[in-house]
Amino acid sequence: MLTLIPEWFIRYKFFNSLFLGLSVGAIFTLYSPLSPSIYSLGGIALALSMLLLSRFYHRLFNARSLFYISLGVEVVLMLAILYFLRYDYNYQTALFMYVGYQVTFIFGSYLVRAETLLLKTDALLTQLDTAKQLGYLIGMILSYLFYKLLALQGIDDNQTQVYLLHYLLLGLEGVIVWLIFRSFRNM
Repeated sequence: MLTLIPEWFIRYKFFNSLFLGLSVGAIFTLYSPLSPSIYSLGGIALALSMLLLSRFYHRLFNARSLFYISLGVEVVLMLAILYFLRYDYNYQTALFMYVGYQVTFIFGSYLVRAETLLLKTDALLTQLDTAKQLGYLIGMILSYLFYKLLALQGIDDNQTQVYLLHYLLLGLEGVIVWLIFRSFRNM
């Protein structure tokens, strides 16, 4: 039986939000080859998938499911990043990245509800939400500084900047996966 270790889980969520803050601005460049209809189809698939997942909440609100779903989400993101770094930037790459991110979004509501139920206390939830907001804010600031630093070095092409950012995101994703393993213990 797995149990959640709140101190490590809060660190994991900080770095998870740091990742989000770093990457959020990149989507405008990543997805630029896609037509608006793709977003409509993706939104429909996302809503239907979240609806289906919610039917299984009664089985999923436990530390074991939270561990495996969190790990699965991060592995999908890591694979998407590796794909992006390996292959030329084109329509297929943009579509693959979009699908990868959409797959992770399917579990967003579940993850928020599960962490709320498993952390239980107001004090831990306050620490969690504070860590998440700080991570997101710091990620956005670092993203801004990263792009400005690249521009100062003469790298001002959006695609090149986003490509280089993904090396940072890949390293951060490795830290996040490590923190997931630290956040749970066998009992």
